Amino acid sequence: MTRHSPAFTRTKWFLPLFSVAMGGLLLAASWLGGHPGAGLVFLAAMTVFGLVILLAGRSETVRGLRGDGRDERFAQMDMRATAVSGLVLIVALIVAWLVEIARGHSGNPYSWLLAISGLSYLIAVVILRWGG
Repeated sequence: MTRHSPAFTRTKWFLPLFSVAMGGLLLAASWLGGHPGAGLVFLAAMTVFGLVILLAGRSETVRGLRGDGRDERFAQMDMRATAVSGLVLIVALIVAWLVEIARGHSGNPYSWLLAISGLSYLIAVVILRWGG
């Protein structure tokens, strides 16, 4: 069974607009935290990234990341890359948690993040096993 991404994520405009929206959220969060200057830097960086992604349209890699050039091969690469980044993040969380425990701290927030990742993995395995 092949699953397709929604049509709005397959347009060349999705990732650039998403980047600018995330920049806006970073600006708002920084402003609320009392650091509007940092928020403006975040917004500028995310806007520049969005423009680069939008204007680099001839690259197969950029088109695949952006969504308008995605095919089954790129979907497989995306799934593998997501798995690798998830594994790297979990290893980093484990190391950070161990360092916090060794320092005599509670291990939070790393323990919560590890619990969420472990539970989400188990739930995903069960759902994929029953559904696929």
